[in-house]
Amino acid sequence: IQHIKRRDILLKRELGEGAFGKVFLAECYNLIPTKDTMLVAVKTLKPTACPFGSQSLKDPNLSARKDFQREAELLTNLQHDHIVKFYGVCVDGDPLIMVFEYMKHGDLNKFLRVHGPDAMILVDGHPVQTDGELGLSQMLHIATQISAGIVYLASQHFVHRDLATRNCLVGNGLLVKIGDFGMSRDIYSTDYYRVGGHTMLPIRWMPPESIMYRKFTTESDVWSFGVILWEIFTYGKQPWFQLANNEVIEYLVQGQVLDRPRVCPKEVYDLMLGCWQREPQQRLNIKEIQKVLYTMGKDTPVYLDILG
Repeated sequence: IQHIKRRDILLKRELGEGAFGKVFLAECYNLIPTKDTMLVAVKTLKPTACPFGSQSLKDPNLSARKDFQREAELLTNLQHDHIVKFYGVCVDGDPLIMVFEYMKHGDLNKFLRVHGPDAMILVDGHPVQTDGELGLSQMLHIATQISAGIVYLASQHFVHRDLATRNCLVGNGLLVKIGDFGMSRDIYSTDYYRVGGHTMLPIRWMPPESIMYRKFTTESDVWSFGVILWEIFTYGKQPWFQLANNEVIEYLVQGQVLDRPRVCPKEVYDLMLGCWQREPQQRLNIKEIQKVLYTMGKDTPVYLDILG
């Protein structure tokens, strides 16, 4: 794990807050040899409440520090064009800090909403329709990149468990990467449901076996990817937005699936249905999905001028 000096990190502004701490936009010096300074996203862990050395094993801060260490080791080993780049940690003093690449356009869910047909911006206090509506080519381009990231995670035998557009980030030139700053549980709290008084679970993105038996596999990630496709083609709507959480669980256990979005081609909806097979081993393989999306995308060239 690369260790970054605290004096080399200059916080600029807060990007969000999570249960663990905050995420800031920061400037980082001496991070890579070719650049004096670069913009990064910094994830902080809330300062430990008691002085070091007096921590018992029951101390939640100690377990938070251990989680932090584990996550840093894990992230160091995940290197891919469509996984948010992790640069290293700063552990001299509090708070503990993780340094990631900064993705200019923020999370994909927000991006989809801003580039949807209903998106409005205020000009001189009056709502004006935005002209940046995503077309089929861009939607396929986004989906292909996320599928490439999942193919890589599967090759590393890594199960994500929380794949959703809120956990993907958008950079320049419609570059999309999977990243999970663990923040979305707070910002998108309505996407999580406390099941049986325990963990907050993203049930709207989960297959029946994960909801009922807490079984998470590469195949359950494939199910979640089908929901990501649905989110992309609805410009960021919440899956089953018309239902309460307990109703969603009932629907999923009964074998119901989401309807085809209005702007979604049949071939793409067929992919979604392939991700939502009840039996995990009958679901499409993520490599097959990536191939199909890539081929569809080649037939509809991408126009990147949407970002201006």
